[in-house]
Amino acid sequence: MAVTGSESASRRRAPRADAIRNRETIVDAASAVLAEQGTAVDVREIARRSEVGMGTLYRHFPTKEDLVRTVLRKDFTEWAETARAAAADAEDPWAALIDFYDQALTGYAHHRAIMEHFALAVPVPDPEGLGRLRLVIEELCVRATDQLRPGVTADDLLLLLVSLGHAVQITGECRPDMWRRLLRISLDGLRADLPPLPADISPDISRVPANSKAGPERASG
Repeated sequence: MAVTGSESASRRRAPRADAIRNRETIVDAASAVLAEQGTAVDVREIARRSEVGMGTLYRHFPTKEDLVRTVLRKDFTEWAETARAAAADAEDPWAALIDFYDQALTGYAHHRAIMEHFALAVPVPDPEGLGRLRLVIEELCVRATDQLRPGVTADDLLLLLVSLGHAVQITGECRPDMWRRLLRISLDGLRADLPPLPADISPDISRVPANSKAGPERASG
């Protein structure tokens, strides 16, 4: 059967198997390196671990920002989904809340790049990342309404996660499990048997200022 011009063009545009494999290898290597070293890593290290040349890396990701954005979107989404699954497995609403924070902060503690960018993402939720995490927190808040201190909102719970994330960063090297103690103290402060929170100091995430970021960086690091 004759191949039409459009079919031929479509086949020429389809990525080759080795190109797809190279891209997946780069993303996997970048995920590991960013988790270990954060976003300041030199992409030559990513190319080395990927066992591809810099030219191949450039073809897939023209700038370092392109690569970091791709990896963070994937890893952030997986992190949020893991935390959601942990909460879903718990039948008791309070246990679900504890399991969510435990899983989220454990994953957070093992991924430096997510640490660095989590707070930056708060003002502008990514529907594939923080936006999904926010939905999970909203569900947990509704589910645990009877066990939460009156006045506690989903924004309170999200900001608590951000705050504890900073505690993970601060204590990561000297006392890596200190955040677990702080988590228990914080969650105890959310218990329903405490007085209602003042209504005039409820958080408004939409007004949290976004930190400025530098423009795209060439992938050479």
